[in-house]
Amino acid sequence: MIELRVIGEEEAGEWDELVNKSPQSSIFHTWRWLKIVEKHTNSRLYPLIGMKGNTPIGIYPLFYFKKKGVKLALSPPPKSLLLYMGPALVDFEKMKQSRRESLLAEFQHAVDNFIASELRCNYVRIRTPPGLIDARPLRWSGYDVEPLYTYMIDLSKGVEQLWRGLSRKLRVSIERAKREGVSVESGDKEDLEFLRTSLYARFEEQGLKPSKDYYKDYLSELYDAFYPQNMKIFIAKYKGERVGGLVVLCYKSWSALWIGVPKTNLKGIYPNDLAQWEAIRWACSHGLKVYEEMDAGDDPRLRHFKAKFNPEPAIWFSAVKYSSPLFKVLERATRFVYDKFRLGGLI
Repeated sequence: MIELRVIGEEEAGEWDELVNKSPQSSIFHTWRWLKIVEKHTNSRLYPLIGMKGNTPIGIYPLFYFKKKGVKLALSPPPKSLLLYMGPALVDFEKMKQSRRESLLAEFQHAVDNFIASELRCNYVRIRTPPGLIDARPLRWSGYDVEPLYTYMIDLSKGVEQLWRGLSRKLRVSIERAKREGVSVESGDKEDLEFLRTSLYARFEEQGLKPSKDYYKDYLSELYDAFYPQNMKIFIAKYKGERVGGLVVLCYKSWSALWIGVPKTNLKGIYPNDLAQWEAIRWACSHGLKVYEEMDAGDDPRLRHFKAKFNPEPAIWFSAVKYSSPLFKVLERATRFVYDKFRLGGLI
């Protein structure tokens, strides 16, 4: 039988050690990232470790909210610029399939019991990381499970083969941007602020209404915690002015386009094509094995930018569970969990 431990600050080192061991984990599972998310989403973090006897089998971060009398358990929470989080498992790749299935089902059952008995939630939403491809235990536990898709680029091919894999139109665009004088530089906190305000303005143009400060303090704290080791900023400039760029996250052998690529008004020049290509080249030259163009697959407009880099779709899952059919109706009617995807994040 799997038992759960809710760990505290003094056990953060143990948590990060398990995160580092898990093939499904991401930078979003690390203790520092979770605590920053907790602070800026006004939630309560429940960092759960599943134990089989004295052996940890995985971690499961949950964020608890109480809103308008409704209790929610979410992983990740909305308005945190995160697509997925969910459980991360340890040593599962070494197990036989029967053992793996049994432990994963037991782990999910233990977490559901905790949510029902300790948190008494009306609504649960779990979004699993791309490396965890077996969503059946969530279905067995009564969740409505939906497949979603992100994009992965295998960097082991090398820069030359990656370049040949780009669409011809994209290669022409990158070369033209260079000829016209667009350059890509390593950015800093001021450049992060440029990307933030550019995205804010773009959302306003689309009729959306993000909060006035639009993640300013949140991004600033993440920058202070993770730059430059786990965060790199690529800024495209034209005639000395910033015209585009993106933020890339790095953890273990993984790198990813996280936020950025704001639309520009330059006619016939696409600086973000060059910026992303330079980010891919950088990741490849620094020994990273995969570059993810983070996506949910629910906005076909983003496909036109991302697919031309010749990535492979990778599946992940969104799972939702209600304490009763009444709360399913309530959630649809009031949208108390607001999570519209845009540009690799949640607004």
